[in-house]
Amino acid sequence: MCGRFTLEPTPKFYQRFKVQNRLDNLKARYNIAPGQEVPVIVRQSPNQIKEMRWGLIPAWAQDEKIGYQMINARCETLEEKPSFRAILKSRRCLVPASGFYEWQATKAGKIPHYVKLKKESIFAMAGLYDIWHDGKRGKDIYSFTIITTSANSLLKEIHNRMPVILSQTEEDVWLDQEIDSALKLRPLLDPYQDQVMEEYVVSKKVNFAKLDAKELIEPEKLKEIIKQSLFL
Repeated sequence: MCGRFTLEPTPKFYQRFKVQNRLDNLKARYNIAPGQEVPVIVRQSPNQIKEMRWGLIPAWAQDEKIGYQMINARCETLEEKPSFRAILKSRRCLVPASGFYEWQATKAGKIPHYVKLKKESIFAMAGLYDIWHDGKRGKDIYSFTIITTSANSLLKEIHNRMPVILSQTEEDVWLDQEIDSALKLRPLLDPYQDQVMEEYVVSKKVNFAKLDAKELIEPEKLKEIIKQSLFL
């Protein structure tokens, strides 16, 4: 699954995603958690960037709290579940990220790992979004989910799932509104190449969603070495 991720916008962030509009407050974030507002890319001729809530609230939902149960969508069941089947055809999005966290279950408890690409500072995860009307407050809420697939060989010992990561060519296909066939989209949802990815253990501080600092993505061993050197 994908329960936390990071985003460090580069100077060419908007150019990278072929986005025409701009956000007022695009900044680096190191512990993005469900329920938070996140920059998401959609195709509205041309591409647009929009802040959406992480945790899909289907248009037909009675309560927005359902979003916390729908932060991820398994690629194997997208065509089966009512929450995803319709929006798969027309409400696909890109979720920009610099990396993501995954927790490994051990006898000593769950150990957080940070996962990123070796040579790319930013990439896109495949997502779906929907629009839910909040009748009480009289406004529309845009929300999204991140699609997951089976883990590649690098990650399978940490967790059996991983987010669907798209190549730049695949990003354009995923956003293409003229493609509404699940058959054509399915090949995009395979596990990403393990040889271009890396992972390492990080501090359990990432478990606290209120914390958001670059030190969260530092390798745990490196942090210990730095700490010890201060007392030499």
